[in-house]
Amino acid sequence: MDTKPITFNPPTEEAPTILLPVVASLFADRAERFSTLAEGHSLADWLRFLGDVTRAQHAALQQLPPLELPPAATIEQALTHGMPPLNASALTRPAAWRDALHQIVDALLPGAPTQTRDILTTLRAAPDARLETLADALLKEGAPDSDAAAGELPLVAAALQVVWTRLASQLDASQLKPLETPNVCPCCGSLPVGSVVRLGEAVNNLRYLHCSLCNSEWNVARATCTTCGDEKGLAVQQIEGSSGSMRAETCDSCKSYLKIAYQEKDPKVDPVADDLATLALDLLVDDAGFSRSGPNLLLVNAAG
Repeated sequence: MDTKPITFNPPTEEAPTILLPVVASLFADRAERFSTLAEGHSLADWLRFLGDVTRAQHAALQQLPPLELPPAATIEQALTHGMPPLNASALTRPAAWRDALHQIVDALLPGAPTQTRDILTTLRAAPDARLETLADALLKEGAPDSDAAAGELPLVAAALQVVWTRLASQLDASQLKPLETPNVCPCCGSLPVGSVVRLGEAVNNLRYLHCSLCNSEWNVARATCTTCGDEKGLAVQQIEGSSGSMRAETCDSCKSYLKIAYQEKDPKVDPVADDLATLALDLLVDDAGFSRSGPNLLLVNAAG
């Protein structure tokens, strides 16, 4: 059985601060993980559908050529001022994201159930202006409430993830560094979906936050709250009887939580797929009075 950890660039000899996504394998590995997690799961149909979405993301990404990055001077200015060079709330969105959405929708339509087919058909026929409004609702802080039907925003998010993953993969990791706000992606300024304690010679036992949008990762100290930075009042929660590969780190100081994946427990664990397969853990910590500090964009405003 192949148990290699999910691959990022580098690692090499020294522990990298930033791990950029590997476009050749990231979504394909995640789709395989969704399929594995669906086996015997109470949400099997939904997880399999998300696997189909992720498989379509992989195909769209492989067809996407390198994209134009901001000018070198703009990137340098952003880095000098401690800002993310691909700021998702300010960067002009490449029109290619809409092409990626159309490819994802076209891939999903043939096998989609009736309710999902209606959503897909509506998105496929939507004018560019409406699609951009939906993208604004996801990416721009303070954007007006969108008129998205349940199930539309995760698909829009899936296409945006494809484009921002491509953009992030084209950056020079050696020029990047974590921002002053530790729970903000140094590439695109988005919040993390979770964190991963990794395996590997250069990254063994190090924790990396995983971006909810561009799939980049950045190193953060363990035993500190990723939201407020406090070192006291931290606890790790897990579902009784689970493998412990996915847990929730809660903070009594700011009453936030974020899930943390342990590759030592399962080298194939994925911060996006395993997050959605452990919604019972969210209910557990929600009931205890903690609020999640980062989104999973494949769930936002979803049906059900």
